[in-house]
Amino acid sequence: MSIQSTTYRVGAATITRVTEQTFAIDAARLLPDLDRSFWQANASWLVPEHADAPLASAQLSVHTWVVRLGGRIILVDTACGNGKDRPFGAIFHRLDTPYLERLAAAGVQPEDVDLVLITHLHVDHVGWNTRLVDGEWVPTFPNARYVFAAAERAYYGTPAAANRMMVFEDSVLPVIRAGLADEIADEGATYLPGIRFMPTPGHCVGHMSIEIESEGQRALFWGDVVHHPIQVDRPDWSSSFCADRSQAALSRRRIFEYAADHEAQVFTSHFAGSSTGRITRDAQGGFVWRFA
Repeated sequence: MSIQSTTYRVGAATITRVTEQTFAIDAARLLPDLDRSFWQANASWLVPEHADAPLASAQLSVHTWVVRLGGRIILVDTACGNGKDRPFGAIFHRLDTPYLERLAAAGVQPEDVDLVLITHLHVDHVGWNTRLVDGEWVPTFPNARYVFAAAERAYYGTPAAANRMMVFEDSVLPVIRAGLADEIADEGATYLPGIRFMPTPGHCVGHMSIEIESEGQRALFWGDVVHHPIQVDRPDWSSSFCADRSQAALSRRRIFEYAADHEAQVFTSHFAGSSTGRITRDAQGGFVWRFA
């Protein structure tokens, strides 16, 4: 899959994907409710960008969205990061990617970033919050405010988070200690005019989708409410990584309805291909995805 990216315009905002990595995952592992016959019936558009030729694996991307609006440079999610111990997942463990070079190619130096908006505090969404300098994890974007859900931060104080505490300790705690973090309440909030956090729980307790509005147009960043475009056709299929699959399915339907009703351009966290598109309704009351 290509890591090349196009810049999109939503109102006065320009939005560009910066890719950290792409990878394949067993399709049934990603989507436990996968109906193989339906998966195979969609081979014409799944292969090669969203599934491999044998239709055994789903293709996914991990990336950051760079938004320029009103003189600000905004990042939405920060991928996995380099050199971090992640024994629970080989695709995250001790990476060495040219992410910062790709960010620079998009015209962004770490010191330029004003805001880092985070949908949730999972390993593949917070990794580049920090980088290793002289043996210490320090904020990668020293002039930015890092914005995320209070419920997500609170989760790391519970026993359920024990096996993922390393993510919090090396990628979240340093920005909190540096005084750079702002937290969003459970009900969501408008963080700044035109930037709104919308609760979409299920994948994890404090998951937020993020809307950026400009000149009457909406860009919607829905994080891990959806992992793969096949889920637009089958919104009841939650990923194996969703903590509460039933609640995730409810959030998925709500965000599909919102995106369709408001004609939002959706910027996804893990779709391969362009990673962006729009949702409309079909004649049967279901949803249709179209890549931009």
